Amino acid sequence: MDATGEHRIWEELKAIRAELEYIKAHMVDADTILTPDEEAQLEEALTEYEAGKAAKLKDVFERELNK
Repeated sequence: MDATGEHRIWEELKAIRAELEYIKAHMVDADTILTPDEEAQLEEALTEYEAGKAAKLKDVFERELNK
C-alpha cells in the first residue's frame, strides 16, 4: 500500500472516531425514557413521598413477614 492510501485510511479512521464520539455524547439512555403510565406512577409516588406517606421497603417487608 502506498503512502497516499495509508493517509486516506488514517483520515477515514479519524473521521469515524469523531463520529463515534459524537454519537456516544448524544446517545439517549433508554432507561431514562418513561411511558405516560410510568410518568404518572412516578408523579404519584413523588407526591406521596413529599407528603410523608411513603414507607421504607425494609419496613414493609418486616410487617409482611411478621403477619
